[in-house]
Amino acid sequence: MGTHVIKMPDIGEGIAEVELSQWHVKVGDLVVEDQVLADVMTDKAMVDIPSPVHGKVIALGGQPGEVMAVGSVLISIEVEGAGNLKESAAPAPVKEAPIAPKAEATVESKPVAAAAPRPAAVCQGPMVAREADERPLASPAVRKHALDLGIQLRLVRGTGPAGRVLHEDLEAYLAQGQSNASAPAAAAYAQRNDEEQIQVIGMRRKIAQRMQDATQRAAHFSYVEEIDVTAIEELRAHLNEKHGASRGKLTLLPFLVRALVVALRDFPQMNARYDDEAQVITRLGAVHVGVATQSDVGLMVPVVRHAEARSLWDSAAEISRLANAARNGKASRDELSGSTITLTSLGALGGIVSTPVLNLPEVAIVGVNKIVERPMVVKGQVVIRKMMNLSSSFDHRVVDGMDAALFIQAIRGLLEQPATLFVE
Repeated sequence: MGTHVIKMPDIGEGIAEVELSQWHVKVGDLVVEDQVLADVMTDKAMVDIPSPVHGKVIALGGQPGEVMAVGSVLISIEVEGAGNLKESAAPAPVKEAPIAPKAEATVESKPVAAAAPRPAAVCQGPMVAREADERPLASPAVRKHALDLGIQLRLVRGTGPAGRVLHEDLEAYLAQGQSNASAPAAAAYAQRNDEEQIQVIGMRRKIAQRMQDATQRAAHFSYVEEIDVTAIEELRAHLNEKHGASRGKLTLLPFLVRALVVALRDFPQMNARYDDEAQVITRLGAVHVGVATQSDVGLMVPVVRHAEARSLWDSAAEISRLANAARNGKASRDELSGSTITLTSLGALGGIVSTPVLNLPEVAIVGVNKIVERPMVVKGQVVIRKMMNLSSSFDHRVVDGMDAALFIQAIRGLLEQPATLFVE
């Protein structure tokens, strides 16, 4: 028997150290070649580290959250063969995974019956016991749906990847006659004295560092304006009815991307990056729009490149592709970097006003709030209109308040008169 020592690989981009985010094995586990051993975090993405050998784990080189130098010992594996010590760097990462929470891989697996596919919520049971303070995996839309239905997510079995609760799981839960009323009434009023400490590591640490860095370095100011989106929502509905089946459904986001592209022609100072150390502002002709996307491990910002050259449906398809890639852990580092301006939206959970934090080194971020129907006075008449606020933030070191206001007013004009989005 021999010992194979795997060292932290050089992931590239001049990175000298990385953070050990998560182990997928423990001492005593049997591993096979190409099995994922650990996740490590660079400044841009999470990377899977696979095993180059078969063997048994005999030592781990660090703890989750520890920052390790490239070339330091990552893991030791007992292997068949001569008793001399072998060393290697881990093989090239299998994939770049900015968000991927996944089940631990194991060598031994129990056989699974290969009969007819089973409705997971029925065969497994739609209800699952979790700790009272355990937060199940679910998208913001599913959480809102559960809230509207009066369902406690911790009681619902998730059938999605890594146990994520899906809309179908909520429906299965209701179909089985489960509800909050099934829990003892007294439980809602029981005293609780439990505490939980959560180590800030991995992607959450990177997000915390970037947000802190952004608020400390940039001189943020926000500007909020309401927009009448009745006309553009009518146009969107018309286009979806006419072309949705053949070209795909349009959300509001591709219209907003188009509005950014057109408005930036007159306000190029918003499509810029500021190097505060070199004191240099770089204005870019290409519009690479970062679209903030919520994942199970935090906020990702995949980038729609060259939005200025894309049609509505092209933008819509790319936004959808990137969002799915980020949520499924398949977005590459290139897809998560290089944005020139960011668009952030919480959809139906967008609230009335928000104060988005800049995605440095960018100098502008446009935040989209929810659409609500309100009575408005139009030409002396009270009518019901669909209204939405844009809550946007700017770096006051680079962008003057007047320019920011004019930029948002330009976007407002384009969205309220949607034909102008396409007039060259």
